[in-house]
Amino acid sequence: MEHLRNLIREVPDFPKPGINFYDITTLLIDPTGLKNTIDALVGEIPPGHIDTVIGVESRGFIFATPLAYQINAGFIPVRKPKKLPSETVSVSYELEYGTDTLEMHKDAVGDGHRVLIVDDLLATGGTARAVIDLVESVGGTVAGLLFVVELDFLGGRSKFDGYDVRSLIHYDS
Repeated sequence: MEHLRNLIREVPDFPKPGINFYDITTLLIDPTGLKNTIDALVGEIPPGHIDTVIGVESRGFIFATPLAYQINAGFIPVRKPKKLPSETVSVSYELEYGTDTLEMHKDAVGDGHRVLIVDDLLATGGTARAVIDLVESVGGTVAGLLFVVELDFLGGRSKFDGYDVRSLIHYDS
């Protein structure tokens, strides 16, 4: 994964001083990097049938949709409030610097549906934990969580005991 890691731009002091932002747009713009990332993610999909792949707004959409296509599963967008046109379920959660809310169509996941949650980055785990709560609140089962980048030093993985969590690229500091 070192070749993919080398395509990610590190931007210091964004979005605020002291934060080092891992910018995947430089990976996305590289045709080989994008293809290799999608291929590597496909190789990390947990075993067993997956009914739907959830992409978390907004960069999760980039990766979740081609994964859903590859495994013949549906795609579900999880979005910020008031972006989905039909009845939704929502969850609010804590971020490093405040709170946020995510929504999903109420009828997107049914009882027993096996869902794969995909996002670009695992940091503190708050967003992914909120998506798990959404899925399980409507009777779905989380088959796994899949990330392009994981910031190991923030310990987000600790929020997912008992879940299959996989990441392609790890940063230790």
